[in-house]
Amino acid sequence: METVKAAVKTGASQIEIRDFPMPEIDDDSALMKMEVAGICGTDVKMYKEPLRDGPVIMGHENIGYIAKAGREFTRRKGFKEGDLVFVEHYVPCFKCEWCHKGEYRLCENTDWRSNPDGRRYGYTTCNNPHHLWGGFAEYVYLPWNAVVHKVPDGVTPELAGLVTPMANGIEWSLFDGGVGYDSVVLIQGPGQQGLSQTVICKQAGAAVIIVTGTSKDAARMEVAKQLGADYIIDVNTEDPLARIMEITGGRGVDVVLDCTAGAGTFPILLGIEALKRKGGTMVVQGEMVDFPNFPIGKMTVKFITLKSARGHSYRACEYALQQLASKRFPLEKVTTHKFALKDVDLAIRSVGNAGVPDVIHASLMPWL
Repeated sequence: METVKAAVKTGASQIEIRDFPMPEIDDDSALMKMEVAGICGTDVKMYKEPLRDGPVIMGHENIGYIAKAGREFTRRKGFKEGDLVFVEHYVPCFKCEWCHKGEYRLCENTDWRSNPDGRRYGYTTCNNPHHLWGGFAEYVYLPWNAVVHKVPDGVTPELAGLVTPMANGIEWSLFDGGVGYDSVVLIQGPGQQGLSQTVICKQAGAAVIIVTGTSKDAARMEVAKQLGADYIIDVNTEDPLARIMEITGGRGVDVVLDCTAGAGTFPILLGIEALKRKGGTMVVQGEMVDFPNFPIGKMTVKFITLKSARGHSYRACEYALQQLASKRFPLEKVTTHKFALKDVDLAIRSVGNAGVPDVIHASLMPWL
């Protein structure tokens, strides 16, 4: 029987290489041969956590070729064997209120935290039928309700691996944050997400882009400058608020994009102080730490709009793919390292600054 190799998370910070049976493909499904699974900060955090419902094939930023497709899958989706595609991690029901609104990222069928029967690539246990629900594998199973995008011609699989953080950048900075022409923006955190926000804000016409990071982020901060940041601030060696006010002539910024993935209360407090006197917007991503002394009074007096970043929409993914195809920015500087399937542990630790140095976006390539 033909089998598929996959790196399986079997416990907190534990990975095993396992073989799974090659799934049978019916008229409504397809099989994708993996080329690149991107690794991000969410993977770093998830890897350290205990299992929820069973062993998991991680990997939710997935690029590959359609290896086999059923007749109805091809008719419905418009993709044929040999096409290079990006598969979103959401596997929605397409029946609920949110799906009918086009907001399937809020569909209960994708909520792996509360719905044990939910489906989301990189989060769903491989004990479920078809097993291959994550990109850290040679192949990934695609049901009828997988959300698939065509990768534009001229975009390599490795560069396409950036589409998820780039789509998040579009969703959070443009759609949620309202960044546009002449905006003054503070981006906190120069990881792959912060760098994606930098590109999108520059593309949108932001007048001033300020990126903050720590001393250990020196290499990433240099990339931020090359991608369009006007100012970078090392919070370990400078007073970030004083520097922001100096840059903006005491006015503050219009939009704060917190890309620190819930790294304590400092980024939030700095963001609230750095926002302009009235009417700024802050977009926060990641699971926040407990914050019993949240300065709600200062936020309301300054008329700040606080928004929670929540994944990406279909439109954001399409825009992100167009951005990658434009080659307007040197985004190859973000895709810094490649890792083989056997090196999943090292790859995840490296993205978390605990392995290979100066990794920004890691590309796991199962066939490497």
